Amino acid sequence: MHAHRLQPRRARGFSLLEVIAAIAILAIAFAALMQVAGSSMSLTARANERTQAALRARSLLDGAFIVDPVQEGSSEGRFDDTYRWRLNVAPFEVGDPSPDNPGASSRMVRLDLDVLWGDDGHERRAHFSTLRLVGAQGNPP
Repeated sequence: MHAHRLQPRRARGFSLLEVIAAIAILAIAFAALMQVAGSSMSLTARANERTQAALRARSLLDGAFIVDPVQEGSSEGRFDDTYRWRLNVAPFEVGDPSPDNPGASSRMVRLDLDVLWGDDGHERRAHFSTLRLVGAQGNPP
């Protein structure tokens, strides 16, 4: 009787096709993750720019006409090398004057402020508006 020897089963590895498929899936997943990370960084930078514009606008609007009287019309200037502004001041009509106080000594003005930044091809803008109560001489009451 011939003894039949049992040979140990050979361990099988991954085929070349399986390795290539796994690398392709990893590459696609990595590319998608990099795109998400890039978009996230871009959105964060834009949010920071808008935050900076809002802080500058608030500073300008809070301090406008505190010392000097209100002057209707347009003016513009620069906060720094990046951000610039345009301010338009116009009367704001609330409605008919009160019959009890026809010659009221205070009036309202509307301040419209545009904060601009970026280059000419990709200029960005944020618009802010507020109302200010001013006295007869143009000073805050």
